[in-house]
Amino acid sequence: MAPFPPEPWPPALTSAQLDALTTAATTYALSHSLLYLPLSPPAPPPHPASAIHAPLALFPTPIPRALFSTAQRLQRAYNTLYARVALDAAFLDAVMGAGGVADVDEFTGALWETWKAVRDDCVQPLQLGLFRSDYLLHQPTADEPVRLKQVEFNTVSASFGALSQQVAALHRHLYASTSYFGASALLKPGCFPPNKTVRGLAAGIAEAHRAYGCPSAHVLFIVQPGERNIFDQRLLEYELLEAYNIRTLRQTFAELQTSASLSSTRALLTAGGEHTPNSPRPPHPTHAPPVPHSPHAPNAPIEAAVVYFRAGYTPTDYDGPKAYALRGLLERSRAIQCPSIALQLAGGKKVQEVLARPGVLERFVHDADDARALRETWVGMWGLDARRDEGAEEPEPAGTVLARARAPDLVLKPQREGGGNNVYRSSIPSFLSALPARERRAWIAMELIRPPAGVGGYLVRSGAPRAHADRVVSELGVFGWALFGRGQGVREQEAGWLVRTKADGVDEGGVAAGFSVLDSVLLVD
Repeated sequence: MAPFPPEPWPPALTSAQLDALTTAATTYALSHSLLYLPLSPPAPPPHPASAIHAPLALFPTPIPRALFSTAQRLQRAYNTLYARVALDAAFLDAVMGAGGVADVDEFTGALWETWKAVRDDCVQPLQLGLFRSDYLLHQPTADEPVRLKQVEFNTVSASFGALSQQVAALHRHLYASTSYFGASALLKPGCFPPNKTVRGLAAGIAEAHRAYGCPSAHVLFIVQPGERNIFDQRLLEYELLEAYNIRTLRQTFAELQTSASLSSTRALLTAGGEHTPNSPRPPHPTHAPPVPHSPHAPNAPIEAAVVYFRAGYTPTDYDGPKAYALRGLLERSRAIQCPSIALQLAGGKKVQEVLARPGVLERFVHDADDARALRETWVGMWGLDARRDEGAEEPEPAGTVLARARAPDLVLKPQREGGGNNVYRSSIPSFLSALPARERRAWIAMELIRPPAGVGGYLVRSGAPRAHADRVVSELGVFGWALFGRGQGVREQEAGWLVRTKADGVDEGGVAAGFSVLDSVLLVD
């Protein structure tokens, strides 16, 4: 069996070559919006006054061409799968609702209760999902083939699509301008796959905007206060305006609690906020009265066609009952939610575990080949509350007993997004001992994926004197979108990709949290 990667990675460089590539990479990043806002001083200015380049890898990451193609192909099956899960209220109630996760996880319970209270009063049949399916390469031993295994599926605030497009362009630029000093035969033009993620994600939002039927309505970005990853969002906003003449509005949950309202026809209106500059407004359709909007009247109400959440995935985004009430108001509006509460719940780790049980996936995926291909990307998963016999009395559920026994090979996951929430390996036994019995149903155990050994990279962070060489682990994410509704079918597309790379031995993987850097794909045969 041929080794992976086919030759030592990254290629060896002299100090002068490494410095030259680092300078070329960082200046390209600063010139092409591959940026982050810096950590704010105690009294930040009201508008961004400076930026730093995002953390990045100097070389792209080798990924087998066949596995990359598989991940792209499977995204369309995953798009449809999670659209169908979001439409199955009975399934979500059983898994994430009362008697399930909602009983023992306060955040999930609050989302589910909000959805339960409003779902019979919703007037918009369509939902939009901007998804990302994350994978690691799996090779437990050097004599086994490299496989593709899914880490998780993201249904809310799937980020870094735009910056990943920029870092892929950066790597192509470094190859075009330096040939990477001829350091590796693997670096050649046909091995840098195109990345058009901004176009792909914007196409999904534009499709939802078109379905809403009001050309002058905006796309509402719900964002976190003090967002540092703003350029990833801005590039998507610019694409919507330049390619589709769709204007956007940015507001936080706190701002919307005082600005958002519903019209008599359930149009979502919001006043003020930050919006893209006006271009000539097309005529407003006759099915609704015109909504005034002028740069000279910033508090005039603005109609939202799509609500795109880049916040709302963590409990800290909700400051109390008013925030959940706002989420319910948004859900009851005519604006298309991205995601709806149902679709956000569908992305829960417990749903991922339940789908892996025998026969459950086939409830939603009717093509046997697709179902088999999806299952091949999964590792073993089970709930900590799983029992050998549902009617038997056990001092500790079999799922928890198994997690103790196999702790060195496992990660435990709760129903959270955003990183920093999992429990790994040696920390598992003591965590299980402290975990209240009733909370076990909110956690799943997942077998650890074993990435190929011996892959390295040069990691570049703002302010560091030189790229840092390290053994690394890289995660491939594939984006997709789906516009769907009961009786409406599912319109969906694969929408691009990203790579995030971190030092080997680092369990968490967030770029914003400082664990990972942005990377791109180098196809190898």
